[in-house]
Amino acid sequence: MVDALERDLGLSEAQVVTRLANEERAAAAESTLTAQLGGSFGGAWLNDDASKLMVATTDPNAAPAIEAQGAQPVLVKRTLADLNAVMQKLDAAPRRATAAASLWYVDVKTNAVSVQAPTVQAADALVAAAGVDRSLVTVAATAERPGTYIDIIGGAPFYIGSSRCSVGFSVTRGSTPGFVTAGHCGRTGATTRNPTGTFQGSSFPGNDYAWVAAPGNNPTPYVRGSGGSLVTVRGSTQASVGASICRSGSTTGWRCGIIQQHNATVRYPQGTVTGLTRTSACAQPGDSGGSFISGSQAQGVTSGGSGNCTTGGTTYHQPVNEILSVYGLTLRTG
Repeated sequence: MVDALERDLGLSEAQVVTRLANEERAAAAESTLTAQLGGSFGGAWLNDDASKLMVATTDPNAAPAIEAQGAQPVLVKRTLADLNAVMQKLDAAPRRATAAASLWYVDVKTNAVSVQAPTVQAADALVAAAGVDRSLVTVAATAERPGTYIDIIGGAPFYIGSSRCSVGFSVTRGSTPGFVTAGHCGRTGATTRNPTGTFQGSSFPGNDYAWVAAPGNNPTPYVRGSGGSLVTVRGSTQASVGASICRSGSTTGWRCGIIQQHNATVRYPQGTVTGLTRTSACAQPGDSGGSFISGSQAQGVTSGGSGNCTTGGTTYHQPVNEILSVYGLTLRTG
């Protein structure tokens, strides 16, 4: 991970080590402050070099509590709950409006919801169709055209008929071993090989997650890292916006970037998917379903993206904790 972050973020080894330590502290502080601030919490993010956690709040009296956690308070007009409510309206907008947009997401740094489409007019149309207060939203034209990464592998390959996808993370359900992956890789009841298994649950679009029961196989707490090394998964604490993140895929290998936003909604050709995390780690066809990990903490499975690893790109992952909760799974950790 250190080698890959040096390469992809342009950092020295010492800077990477410092950054990872800062990110670990920030994740713990954000978790604590989310609970402490309650309804006034406006979101959190790391500054550009990850040296400081910025914590937004609508309560000016909350500054001492934020500073006590080593974070910097940012006074904002809207709570994270307010912004998430806007997202719910956008997600529920008529299909004709969402079909013309590319993506929309909560942007905690600007304390607004960003709506992006091929044209500003299309973005405005979605906002109007959703009945959202225009002052809560920013709109922009984008060249992004998110698409799913079918025929992909993340940490390790598996196959569904002639298609190939990625193992996300090893899990168990009771005594049954298996793995989580992207929902677009297969429907419930589909069978896999290498490893052999059966999709027990799959959701796409709307969500993009699935779990495959793979009896007779040995689940491990590892993700394939750089040069064939193994990265140990030790938990699934969600990393902060601005934290570094790496993903493993069979097409492009081990690639790293920065978490840009949580709670992003994207419009794929197959339909809309909500609740994704947006990152600057690149990916290409062949990488779907694979592992996203920050430090030692599992983050999610590759859903889709735009661009590539030659010119740069954007990827989206389905948060792993939601998958574990929906299907009653236990993440395999070391």
